[in-house]
Amino acid sequence: MPFVSITRLRIRARRHMPSFLFYAMRSTRQAKRAPGNMALTLLRDSNRVFWTRTMWTDEAAMRAFMIAAAHRRVMPRLPVWCDEAAVAHWWQDGDAPPSWPEAHRRLHEVGRRSRVNEPSEAQRRFVYPVPDAELGSTE
Repeated sequence: MPFVSITRLRIRARRHMPSFLFYAMRSTRQAKRAPGNMALTLLRDSNRVFWTRTMWTDEAAMRAFMIAAAHRRVMPRLPVWCDEAAVAHWWQDGDAPPSWPEAHRRLHEVGRRSRVNEPSEAQRRFVYPVPDAELGSTE
């Protein structure tokens, strides 16, 4: 029974994109190599929105990744770079990753907003559009 982690971030200004993408690539490499990682998918949605979908053997493996290396270094920067940020975690039956519409549904049902310095109206209301998987995901 895998532990699923979904994140959704919206980068509030283009000027933050180069730094964000640099750390996103490093965090992606870190996650792929992390003990307990079963799957990783990134989705670059429209309007500077990024989703991650990871599956882990257990919550401890996900938390160990979260507080290590590149991911740990980028976390304090996200409140400045983002105007929308949210995360959801759950235990899932079956080894197939949830679809993006399912990830979106779960984000709203069991997720929580993360702190950002300049929240958008969508962040304040905790209402985000369904991701457009046609824009491209990477495994």
